[in-house]
Amino acid sequence: MNIPAPTGRGGRNIGRRDFVRSSLASVVTAVPASRLWADAASPGAIPDTVAAVDLSGKSISLTAADIKDFRAGLAGQLFLRTDAGYEQARKVWNGAFDRHPALVVRCHGTVDVIRAVDFARTHGLLTAVHAGGHSISGASSCDGGIMIDLSPMKGIRVDPVARVAEAQGGVLLGELDRETTAFGLATPLGTAPDTGIAGLTLGGGMGRLNRMFGLACDNLVGVDIVTANGKLLHASSKENADLFWGIRGGGGNFGVVTSFEYRLHAVGPLVLDGTRFYPYNQARAVFAALKELAESAPDELGLSAGFSRVQAGFGQNPAGLPPGRYVGMNAFHYGDPRQGLRLLEPLKKLGTPLLDAISAKTYLAAQRGDVGTGPVLLTPGLPAGMNAYDKTGYLRSIPAGLTDEIVKRLDTAPPWVLGLDLSQMGGAVARVKPDATAYWNRDGNFIVTLFALWLDPAHNEQNIRTARELWDGIEPFTKGYYVNLDTHNSDQRLRANYGENYPRLVALKDKYDPMNLFRLNANIRPSAHA
Repeated sequence: MNIPAPTGRGGRNIGRRDFVRSSLASVVTAVPASRLWADAASPGAIPDTVAAVDLSGKSISLTAADIKDFRAGLAGQLFLRTDAGYEQARKVWNGAFDRHPALVVRCHGTVDVIRAVDFARTHGLLTAVHAGGHSISGASSCDGGIMIDLSPMKGIRVDPVARVAEAQGGVLLGELDRETTAFGLATPLGTAPDTGIAGLTLGGGMGRLNRMFGLACDNLVGVDIVTANGKLLHASSKENADLFWGIRGGGGNFGVVTSFEYRLHAVGPLVLDGTRFYPYNQARAVFAALKELAESAPDELGLSAGFSRVQAGFGQNPAGLPPGRYVGMNAFHYGDPRQGLRLLEPLKKLGTPLLDAISAKTYLAAQRGDVGTGPVLLTPGLPAGMNAYDKTGYLRSIPAGLTDEIVKRLDTAPPWVLGLDLSQMGGAVARVKPDATAYWNRDGNFIVTLFALWLDPAHNEQNIRTARELWDGIEPFTKGYYVNLDTHNSDQRLRANYGENYPRLVALKDKYDPMNLFRLNANIRPSAHA
């Protein structure tokens, strides 16, 4: 097992930016294990053998001695199926994936992550990595394997002078936003505050500030990552630069990132954000207005438009709209809200909206979803455990036939299909060369997203099949997809999604994870497993 030296990389004196790394490495000696267990459910007796699943899907057995040694070396918690607390520990946000790992490791710090990776590799266990647990594709859990859970790792440090923030792998974007905005700063992240920063950033990271400052992965300064061999590495433009290239868009293929360092930008004090809602029969006019306004929009302005359904029982409805179908135009403007309103004046030709929820607010309020967070996210704060399915695709333009196809399919869509929207990209995202990071689809000027949500898991199979059939008519207009909001069901589709970057990603996989330990993701298969 590889334990990091407590003095920071290369034996240097620990500086301010080593805060997260040093605190994680020393936490085991700083906090007695008995105290850590005091607030947790007590572990039950360890069976003589624990049934598990290996990387190939075969059944294996773990001995009580192995489990006992593993548990004794952790500062955090190790849950077996028989332990109190297991049911809560195994759950993820998307209820469509009701999976039961053999082991759940709730990591207290980096040392726990290293030990968990070493245990998984030594026993060849199917391995899932859970941070925010918001994975639409269910990749953050597994049946019969080990779940390495970083959600207890919540350390955040903001340096407002250097304009950087460090955050551990279990931090949610709402938690990081709260800390950075206290200094009038922010980094591009997503739009749902309960999303984990880890998976979001590694897959690219889309949000309100993208057109101004790029993707979340474009604003990474460096990361600490535990690779498949159990080594803790720092990756940046100057240190393990090849790995730093790969984790910016390559997802969780190369290891478990325990700490992220982000570049921060001034934001506020107020921004313009929200949605105007129109009758559903104005869908074609709203999509046309989006296309026209987007062509001349400065980087400060980001737009999206889409079909939306307000349905009783699906979270809150802060906009106060009655249940039904609508079409919405969402806008976010970085800068003076008055200038943002002037830029939106061409939308007056759509007439008076049913509800105008576009207003000046703090960036933190916009990120929290305070009234009008966009067509798809009309009902923020959706509870965990509901059954969700998304499909996405990038668009270089909005072709004439796409709007007709969307409207035709949504006219007969079932009520649990809550939204389908077109969101503007471009700006700073497009000015990064496609091969500068692993994230390839820089020329996607829009992204189209289908969002479905339902309550009864008995309908999972049928509803997923119906959603896929609906998407079949839209996908031919797209090229590539967003790995964070999609299901990974085709190697050919994945290869095409990474374009000319794919061979380089395979080479990195061969170097850092040749056994494909980290395979529950948009998987870049190493050469030996191709």
